[in-house]
Amino acid sequence: MVAGREVTPGDAAATERLMRYWAEGPGAAKIAWGSAGDFDRCRVQLGKYVKPGRMLDGLCSNLHKRATGERPGPNAHGGKGRD
Repeated sequence: MVAGREVTPGDAAATERLMRYWAEGPGAAKIAWGSAGDFDRCRVQLGKYVKPGRMLDGLCSNLHKRATGERPGPNAHGGKGRD
């Protein structure tokens, strides 16, 4: 696997399994998508596996979008404040 790129169909399938786990499966329950603080909880949970910084923030942003249908931020969750 090349950093940041899927090289084989198996890599793509593994990536999709992880995205599904964190956006819809048991990982999603740990993060509690759709409630205040979900982005920060994502950073804590995935920070165990992904180097902190833009890569982690981007991953959590993509997972937030996948799980809730919207990007994280002050207007997320019906404007209920910052995640």
